[in-house]
Amino acid sequence: MNQANAQTTKAVATAQTCAVVNPDAPKAKWYKTIIDFGEIEQGIPKEAEFTLLYEGKEPLLIQKAKASCGCTNLKYSQGPILPGKSAIIAATYNAAAMGQFAKSITVTTNAHPNPVLLLIKCTVVARK
Repeated sequence: MNQANAQTTKAVATAQTCAVVNPDAPKAKWYKTIIDFGEIEQGIPKEAEFTLLYEGKEPLLIQKAKASCGCTNLKYSQGPILPGKSAIIAATYNAAAMGQFAKSITVTTNAHPNPVLLLIKCTVVARK
């Protein structure tokens, strides 16, 4: 086998190895990724709950969840999510500043190498 054929054979074998997918790997689906509160009153915190539906056979891990600013507090499962179960990421916005806002939460799991972006938005209005 000449050198060109050997390199081609090696490249094909590498591509085939990379294409192998674990059928038991975690699969995560979000019920929704955007929550719009509409109007909320200033100074009254509002909580959004994002539901992560889990499909797969191996445990799902929320490796990291980060809000775009300190005005949004997060609560979520730190332990593994078992097959057939779901998890909630709760994001509480403090509603201190008036006006329109959109805040994001970046969530990384072991189900996919790319993070998922969750969004909460609304308009904060004066208290009645």
